[in-house]
Amino acid sequence: MKNKYLLMVIFLFVFSASRFCYADDGVVKVGLILSMTGPFASTGKQLEQGARLFLSQHGLTAGGKRIELIVKDDGGQPEQARLLAQELIIKEKVEVLGGFTLTPIALATAPFITQSKTPSVVFVAAAAGVINASPYFVRTSFSLPHVTSGIADWAPRNGIKKVVSLVSDYGPGIDAETTFKQVFEQEGGKVTDQIRVPIKNPDFGPFVQKVRDEKPDAVFVFLPAGAGIQFMKQYAERGLAQLGIKLIATGDVTEDDIVNDLGGSAIGAITSHHYSAAHPSKLNQKFVESFKKMFDGKRPNYMAVAAYDGMKVICDGLDITKGMTGEVLLGVMKNMSFESPRGNVSINPKTRDIAQDTYIRRVEKKGAEYYNVEFETIKNK
Repeated sequence: MKNKYLLMVIFLFVFSASRFCYADDGVVKVGLILSMTGPFASTGKQLEQGARLFLSQHGLTAGGKRIELIVKDDGGQPEQARLLAQELIIKEKVEVLGGFTLTPIALATAPFITQSKTPSVVFVAAAAGVINASPYFVRTSFSLPHVTSGIADWAPRNGIKKVVSLVSDYGPGIDAETTFKQVFEQEGGKVTDQIRVPIKNPDFGPFVQKVRDEKPDAVFVFLPAGAGIQFMKQYAERGLAQLGIKLIATGDVTEDDIVNDLGGSAIGAITSHHYSAAHPSKLNQKFVESFKKMFDGKRPNYMAVAAYDGMKVICDGLDITKGMTGEVLLGVMKNMSFESPRGNVSINPKTRDIAQDTYIRRVEKKGAEYYNVEFETIKNK
């Protein structure tokens, strides 16, 4: 095993020194590692669509070079993602990576990204510590502690004093659970129970029943993208809203692309997040209209925005570096500031993480559709 690892290190050293000698000087290959099949397929598709929408608007050249986008499906499996990172960097000779739907996927690929010195844009992977897993990571999505603190601060100011938390049992879920309890209790609230749900094939019924039995003022929920439909179904079936148990959550639970499917059961749900398809800026209105037009009327969610902005960071970075990649491109990407469909954002050059506003939203019905309507803004400090 040690010999195998040593050979890999030696190979990477030689590869890093020579990779650009073999690359086509007129092309920059960008590899996206996305979960296109499996339980997180809807997320992967939104990410790919967001990336392709940006390229359709920006054009397929940046820094005087043609952008070649190579998409690989990790199936939601960290080990598969690690192998794909190796394949993309060694065999396909990509010079930039992006994607990383889940935190375990980003963590699995981080050592290889660091060894090969490949600038990589984290489109999702929201656990706080992900960005520290590789000095070559830049994040264009969000972190769970950041968006969770918004709802944790809002709740006690609005009459919610006793809460049960319910989160998926993995890195981002633990981040959300920890941050919510800390901020909520600092503001005078009390978390009476902390429930963790298996991330794979969850049956929320028994956990929702436990919340029902405890009769808190509200249940705070974090779930990975795509799981909100099943949770909301069981939330409605068990009659929590009728008992006066409010739903407060991060925006993953009422994603913009599924909120219509949630229907009336989601009305009144309060969430905090960094994006809503209802965000009232001209840029966002154009983004939503363009996305719907390009993808058969589908509504974009925060995943699409993260990938759209991720490709902007890559392409604008290449424009600035005149097509140079490696450390030069990384240095530019981690100093970006621009207007996104979500609002004004910037990359903190010290942390390589995104800085942005957080919005408190309420699910409301407008005409025949449902939206996450922003009613309070927590400004980035």
